[in-house]
Parts: sequence; C-alpha cells; structure tokens
Amino acid sequence: MANETTLMVETELPINFKCADGAGIAKGAILKLTESMTAIITSGQNDKVAGIAAEEKIANDGKVTIKVYMGGIFKGVAGAAVNVGAALMTDATANKIETATTGTGASGIGYALEAPSGDGQTFMFRLQIGGSVS
Repeated sequence: MANETTLMVETELPINFKCADGAGIAKGAILKLTESMTAIITSGQNDKVAGIAAEEKIANDGKVTIKVYMGGIFKGVAGAAVNVGAALMTDATANKIETATTGTGASGIGYALEAPSGDGQTFMFRLQIGGSVS
C-alpha cells in the first residue's frame, strides 16, 4: 500500500476491531467502519472512519482482530490543499485525507494541525473520530 499515516503522539491506546482473516492491512492505514466494530481499508471519499491501524494485519494469518487508534496526532498525506484547523475526511484515494465538504454528511476523521499546499504533501493532523460535517 501507499500513503499510510504515521503516529507522532499517542494520546489514546488502540482498541480491538474485528477484521476479515483474508484482509491484508498495513500499519498506519486509514480504516472505515463496515458493521459492528468491523474495520476494512478505506476505499473512497467520505468513508465512515473507524480509525487508523496500529499494527500490520497479514492476509490469511488466522487473525480476525486488529488494533485501531481512534485518537492521536498523526502525520498523513493530503489529497489536496488543506487549511490549518480544517475538518478532515477521507479522500477518494486510499489513505489520503482532504478537507471535509459541508452538506455531504462527511464522517469526520479529525482536523488539520498543519497546512499542506497540495496533493501528496504530508502534514500533521489530530485524529478525532467524530460526527458528521454539516
């Protein structure tokens, strides 16, 4: 995979989510919530965020849980320019983050602590799984 996030400051301990045995998930991947406490890799813009993978999950290793951060300070990859303090959501490209669009019911992933000027630039953000952006 590419564009995984990096934990910079651990503010909360990760918790266990369910995942499929056949899933391969890189450490630092942004995960979406699919059903009760079940996480998979994000696949699109405005996914309902579960958190960020705290560990690698190797496909078909027999494990059906993965540790997931729901809070912390991370370095991530922007899908476009982002302003400091902007609410964030998942980008259409896996593991990229963009400014949350109002009126879409976006599932917030957190807010920007730095201002990347464009696609592919890294920046610090506060992971704070939250409600919809109205």
